[in-house]
Amino acid sequence: MMTTDQRLGILFQLYQSLLVVLLAPLLTGWVNQCRAWLQNRTGPGLMQPYRTLRKLFHKDAVMAYNASPLFRVTPYILFGCMWLAAAIIPIIAVDLPFSPAADVIALVGVFALARVFIALAAMDIGTAFGTLGARREMLVSFLAEPALLMVFFTASLISHSTQLPRIVEALAHHQFVLYPSLAFAGLAFVIVLLAENARIPVDNPGTHLELTMIHEAMILEYSARHLALVEWASSLKLFAYIAIGIALFVPYGIAEVGNWGALPQAIIALLVKLTLAGAALALLEALLAKMRIFRAPEFLGTAFLLAVLGLLIHFLLGA
Repeated sequence: MMTTDQRLGILFQLYQSLLVVLLAPLLTGWVNQCRAWLQNRTGPGLMQPYRTLRKLFHKDAVMAYNASPLFRVTPYILFGCMWLAAAIIPIIAVDLPFSPAADVIALVGVFALARVFIALAAMDIGTAFGTLGARREMLVSFLAEPALLMVFFTASLISHSTQLPRIVEALAHHQFVLYPSLAFAGLAFVIVLLAENARIPVDNPGTHLELTMIHEAMILEYSARHLALVEWASSLKLFAYIAIGIALFVPYGIAEVGNWGALPQAIIALLVKLTLAGAALALLEALLAKMRIFRAPEFLGTAFLLAVLGLLIHFLLGA
């Protein structure tokens, strides 16, 4: 028989899983709306991503005659991977049933799995732009993943664990300590977040100019429900990365083990953090300009250098 705490844990795990999948498009809409305000435009509104998804789900899918089963199943795999990643990250409590699965190395593996499938699907049809986008995506990921791992290793050395719940417990629920190493890791993580989510300056999520796009080039052949799942997965990926940033660098407000009464405050704190993070992301995109693809290695190399500096500072100063 399950105890009351176990039943509550399962209930709140289901709640978090539902929360992330419903909030992800809203977060994307908030970022787009903030960016429109900063550009002195009215903007499409917060609900525009939901309207787009509804419209796409009601359309009939059109597939290329030579599309393989891999091309057809990739949107579902992509959506499943991103939903899994966002659902297991501790954003409202650290002792939910799926929390032990939130290992930082496993999370990198989940993101890599989704990336491999979308790149293979982009090349499956044989179009020039799909292959171009897949190659650029692999270039960006090849440079971003080592920097992301260095960021995770810095937080893992501080908390003596590679599990995000243990990292949150070490940083948020113990004596307050300032870690200079996390400052460098935080800067590196912001750069990786921009690159991995196809944001300015590495990519422009609002463009369809063939010679500059990366993410959009890989999904040109998708339509209707398949395109809806890919776009929803992109929103979930952005949500997951921001949730990882909250867990690593701003974990305060997440309910600690056994403190179920703190969950309402944790949900409110999460909404406030997401609001501020979305506005900050929009501000960064408004201040930065799209760089040439050949400058991306320098940009992501800076992220790796900052992450390694954070790791060295922790080894040398223990902070």
